[in-house]
Amino acid sequence: MTHIDTSAFMACPVTEIAKLDGSMENIKTRMELLIMRIQGEMCRALEDADGGKFVVEKWSRSEGGGGITCVMQDSTVFEKAGVNVSVVSGVLPPAAAQQMRVRHKELSEGNLHFFAAGISSVLHPRNPNVPTLHFNYRYFEVDDSSTGKKHWWFGGGTDLTPYILVEEDVVYFHTQLKLACDRHGNDFYSKYKKWCDEYFFITHRGEARGVGGIFFDDLDTPNHDEIFKFVTSCAESVKPSYIPIVLKNKDLDYSDADRQWQLLRRGRYVEFNLIYDRGTKFGLFTPDARIESILMSLPLIARWEYCHKPSPGSKEAKIMEVFVNPRDWI
Repeated sequence: MTHIDTSAFMACPVTEIAKLDGSMENIKTRMELLIMRIQGEMCRALEDADGGKFVVEKWSRSEGGGGITCVMQDSTVFEKAGVNVSVVSGVLPPAAAQQMRVRHKELSEGNLHFFAAGISSVLHPRNPNVPTLHFNYRYFEVDDSSTGKKHWWFGGGTDLTPYILVEEDVVYFHTQLKLACDRHGNDFYSKYKKWCDEYFFITHRGEARGVGGIFFDDLDTPNHDEIFKFVTSCAESVKPSYIPIVLKNKDLDYSDADRQWQLLRRGRYVEFNLIYDRGTKFGLFTPDARIESILMSLPLIARWEYCHKPSPGSKEAKIMEVFVNPRDWI
């Protein structure tokens, strides 16, 4: 008799229920059950706000593991919304291993067996008054066959990309993230907010992708349990930080100029994800990867306009000032 209630999930977990039920204290099991729960809670909240339904697709890979992709496309509130979980394992291909050694120089040149479990979501609204949201929380393990050592770490974050600056919404968003961080460390929010501003920066444009949030990677101290609790708080803060902003703004009027500006900023989103994003790079380097799930983060429609510059004093210029010079919101 299983003790795991799957009724709140969008699908059955990637790992067999019997195996999960027999390893409830294992960090891999705990992480998989967390991301399954967050996926279900977030998808149902988005369906309630939109009125549409997610298409749910469970997939597997021959190398090991698989995932559950949930996408709501061309709907009422969301033009494209994806909330994906993946639980995969295998041997890191040379390109992925090389990328990983840039940050983890202790990894040997031998075969690296890995396990990765995470949730990744990008929500692109139709109305420019509603910001785009991205969040990702993940756990990674690497068994180094040359040294016999197991390396592990957590990473993740939540960040907001508005098209029209509503400062009270941005302050509210950051406040919710700070509350989650403050349960675990007085300096966590300021530290990971700064890291977010630095990471989600489009270097070749000299501007941020959005108004930030929190971001962290390679966390491996003090121990599995403490970091898992922190990651859980961060993941649970996503829904209350974003859904109220959606409900507040989804029915507001907007102009064609607002829409064109939204599409231009989506172009910047595409540039960041394809050039800089670590998760996208890792996914594309992984054998038997599911490309549709990896590129789920890209918007349904985007725009690139030659040498576009916002008019001085316009609301586009106002938010561009924030993108060029990230600020503290709390």
